[in-house]
Amino acid sequence: MENEVYPLKANFEETKKEQFAEIPPIESLYDTLADATFEEAAGKYNLRVVKPKIKNNIHDGHRERQREKYLRSGLDSFAEHELLEMILFYCVSRGDVNPLAHRLIDTYGSLSALMDAFPEEIVKRCGISISTAILITLFPKMYKRYETSKWDKRLPINNSKKAAAYLYSLFANEINECMYLLCLDNSHQLITAALLSRGTINEATVYPRTVVQTVLNHNAAYVILSHNHPSGNLFPSQGDIDSTATVVNALKPINVKVLDHLIIGGRNYYSFSEKKLMNLVYEKE
Repeated sequence: MENEVYPLKANFEETKKEQFAEIPPIESLYDTLADATFEEAAGKYNLRVVKPKIKNNIHDGHRERQREKYLRSGLDSFAEHELLEMILFYCVSRGDVNPLAHRLIDTYGSLSALMDAFPEEIVKRCGISISTAILITLFPKMYKRYETSKWDKRLPINNSKKAAAYLYSLFANEINECMYLLCLDNSHQLITAALLSRGTINEATVYPRTVVQTVLNHNAAYVILSHNHPSGNLFPSQGDIDSTATVVNALKPINVKVLDHLIIGGRNYYSFSEKKLMNLVYEKE
């Protein structure tokens, strides 16, 4: 029996060597996988590639659907977080930005409050990149420039309503009080809108020397003083009346008349000229 067993054993060992001879050393297999696709490697060594099952994601194709929605019907039907997503698409190259959009808006309470924030503050509070924060806050500033650039400077600003129409866009998205001086030529055409000061949420200071220098620099014949009330309350304070008198008094020696002082709150205005306050200021002086 022993003489019969050993030949069988020997045959088994030879068969095993033949079966495994075709499988290359592991180093060779690694080299093959590095230089080929999984399918190519599997075909060469008769291996079966098992691909994992990928569950359908509801956000697959979301970016393309949102872009198509915008091209088809504009932004009117977009929720606030969807508007923000459209911006984030261009600074977050891949992945689902929906949770990030919700988190940013929830942190600030609204899309407008987020866009009015300082980029450095958004980075600190929300942990996003400075590039993303800059892009988000750039839109209100761009809109302001867009609106003012549409104004035809050749049209005369010869009444308070026309002045207010221009100032609405100038003060758009301003969260602090600012004071502008509209410089006009002899035909009441706009030469420039000069920023005199930018203050706190409820105060902007005007300096007579700055006003005079601005008028001389632009060779203005007339000016319209203007500032905003971020609170929306249009009624002038005593400080507003006093600052008007200060500007009037500063420009008298160079014979430049202050035609009006407008207070802007949102899309509404208060005109010193329409309310006869300019007459009182000149009479006082």
